[in-house]
Amino acid sequence: MPGTLYVVGTPIGNLGDLSPRARETLETVNFIAAEDTRVTLKLLNHFDIKKTLVSYFEHNRREKGEVIAARLLAGESCALVTDAGMPAISDPGEDLVDLCHCYGIPVCAVPGPTAFATALALSGLPVGRFTFEGFLSVNKPSRRAHLQSLKEETRTMVFYEAPHKLIRTLHDLYEAFGDRRIALVREITKIHEEVIRTSLKEAMTLYDEAHLPKGEFVLVVCGKEPATQAVSLEDAIERAKALQGGGMAPSAAAKQAAKETGFKKGELYQALLEKEDDA
Repeated sequence: MPGTLYVVGTPIGNLGDLSPRARETLETVNFIAAEDTRVTLKLLNHFDIKKTLVSYFEHNRREKGEVIAARLLAGESCALVTDAGMPAISDPGEDLVDLCHCYGIPVCAVPGPTAFATALALSGLPVGRFTFEGFLSVNKPSRRAHLQSLKEETRTMVFYEAPHKLIRTLHDLYEAFGDRRIALVREITKIHEEVIRTSLKEAMTLYDEAHLPKGEFVLVVCGKEPATQAVSLEDAIERAKALQGGGMAPSAAAKQAAKETGFKKGELYQALLEKEDDA
């Protein structure tokens, strides 16, 4: 019987967020596959956990993925962790999870903190529907194509960004989308946690060479506002007439038409009275 790959969420800042189940899993698996073994070792030392670590990151994922899968197929169990948050979210861990599914190796989630979900909750922006876009490419053509593909996106968009790339990213977002509402959420769950609610235009003025951004950022950007069809006064009057023709009293028809079109009830009511006078 193959062992199990446990996808374990780890704290994104505050070590107190490691769940009891996550700690138990890290203590009981045979080994841990970590994005950066130095970062994970600090976490393990804090909780006095002694466990073998295997390096698994972007540049060795194909080679090490097969090694890890072979150990799992031999019956060992493994916890997959990233430096912070849930593995496989904008992270090479997704390849290992896919590989395990292909080999028929059981995969089990041990949920933990996730930066993008936490940032959405803190943003105060519309988050009933959203799209997670992760990190933008450093390759300029790919980056430009990515942003251009989102110009008509009406859902709230979530991006991850490192501090040394933030200034350029804010300018690129403004160039692609124009001015939009944005929440810059930084250092989530850490001492200097901060939520800056502003516009893309204003956000570009917050940082410069003298005021460099610090900490890891999650950018929550409002989607494109749906275009509203303009309604003329004539259209509003015609709507009021139609309501009156359907049996409504002039006052009620004017009130309903005003509610639907945004025009004042009084001017619509006056138009209906003039219509009756003409008749």
